[in-house]
Amino acid sequence: MLLELRVENYAVIDDARVEFASGLNLLTGETGAGKSILIDALALLLGERASNDMIRHGTERAVVSGVFEAKSQAITEILEKNGIDSSQNEDNEDEDGDLILRREISAGGKGRVFINNQPATVAVLKQLAPELAHIHAQSETLLAFDAGERLRLLDRFANIDVEALSVAYHRWRELQQRISDLERDEQDRLRLVDLWQFQKKEIEQASLEPGEDQRLESEKRVLANAEKLYSAAMGAHQLLYESDSSTAASLRASIKHVEELARYDAKFQETLAALESARITVEDAGLALRDYAEGIDASPQRLAEIEDRLALIDRLKRKYGQSVDEIIAFGEEVARKVNEVENRDEILHRLRKEIAAAAEDYLKHARAVSKKRQEQARKLEKLVETEVNDLAMKVRFKVEVSASEEQVSWSADGFDQAAYLIATNAGEPLHPIEKIASGGEMSRVMLALKATVEADKPPHAVRSRNGKPEAGVRTLVFDEIDTGIGGRAAEAVGKKLKALGRSHQVLCITHLPQIASFADQHYVIEKKEKKESGGVRVHTTIRRLSEAERTEEVARMLSGAKLTDASLKHAEQMLKINA
Repeated sequence: MLLELRVENYAVIDDARVEFASGLNLLTGETGAGKSILIDALALLLGERASNDMIRHGTERAVVSGVFEAKSQAITEILEKNGIDSSQNEDNEDEDGDLILRREISAGGKGRVFINNQPATVAVLKQLAPELAHIHAQSETLLAFDAGERLRLLDRFANIDVEALSVAYHRWRELQQRISDLERDEQDRLRLVDLWQFQKKEIEQASLEPGEDQRLESEKRVLANAEKLYSAAMGAHQLLYESDSSTAASLRASIKHVEELARYDAKFQETLAALESARITVEDAGLALRDYAEGIDASPQRLAEIEDRLALIDRLKRKYGQSVDEIIAFGEEVARKVNEVENRDEILHRLRKEIAAAAEDYLKHARAVSKKRQEQARKLEKLVETEVNDLAMKVRFKVEVSASEEQVSWSADGFDQAAYLIATNAGEPLHPIEKIASGGEMSRVMLALKATVEADKPPHAVRSRNGKPEAGVRTLVFDEIDTGIGGRAAEAVGKKLKALGRSHQVLCITHLPQIASFADQHYVIEKKEKKESGGVRVHTTIRRLSEAERTEEVARMLSGAKLTDASLKHAEQMLKINA
């Protein structure tokens, strides 16, 4: 769930901060106030492409940050995979599980990404996006998704896990590539064998040990600074232990005085024990420093050997990997390739048996997934058709899943292709969904799809800060879902958004009072002009409305800028009915 969004110096927004809650969050405001810009800013946090054209004029950078209540194993795994700490504050249970995203766009074209205040990349944001939110923008159509995305929409509805299928596919592809390498043209093969043998020999002759470069670097630092280290260690030894005025000597003298005190007053026994402990610690430290100093080997010959060895390792790193471990792994891989080529016929025979078994394993998983998709497609199309017809439409809807077991059709998602077809008028044939007549119909179909796919997703066993259970799914965002509709259709859309908000956090921009009246939380985005030193500037603000303010805002949406008694009464009635 999106808890907070802050936007600074982005387009017409100079500094806006808004806290969202569970349920249906509706945003309204005049055209041009910055409603869709707010959604665009959220999209940046989900990995969308950034443009420095969106930086507010006169500023050097734009910043978008968001706080998500995100408690799921999938998110934790993504963060751990990318070396990012998933916790914010171990001492504060309320903050545990919050995910803080921050993205900066600079005028120079460079941008920065932070996740939980740790540097990250846009690629990680894109990995997190499916677990956090999905934005349905004004221009989106279902077929804007690629073939994989259309299948994943069906798989999400059907709770189909394709992990085993993906593993089987990549195993088959790996074997296919190995066979292809072995069957390569003879001349190319011989050239590659020469290269692999040279690489193998060069790495083997180096006799590398795991972590060797780090150990040598540490030893080099000691040898290069041997004199300084010896002087520092012996100086500390003298002050702590050796000299007449050393810390140890002072402590021994102090102990004698305190012993005298303790003979007459028992309360000094504890002080005496503390001083004795301190003396032992100081003497141990002094002796350890002396032993360290005496063990320093200021050998120029050893330093030269280490520098030569590190130079060799650096040369190998430039060729084969960024660390000694990677170089060793590369050497093992080329050794395997050389062995395969030298035993080509025997290995090819074995690999062909393995790839036949791998292909059969893949087909077993793919057929099972395809069968379930075919079954669930019938269920999905019936539910979506019912949902769409509840939104003041009369349509026929079909999910068409086609399968081909030809290897050219194989992928990590199976061998299926999904298409979504619709007929919006009686007697008309089914057409791909992007060819339906109007934007309003498209908006309602998309809402019906989202509502259907997300409807039966169970909530995680967690509670939000207001005590209500939170669904373990993405935040759903609809940018002007009311495009091209009104009247009865608008009311139907409002009811559907309200129902969806019972199990999900929904953010929606709307211009229609019929939809705005269903809000659990209502926010208004306002654009105001302020005088500044350089002239007049536009400033955008976002605020949550009180009940009285909601009535006025809905009335404004009904009657325009000038409020009337009739519009206020109508607004009150709408809010009461749709509460």
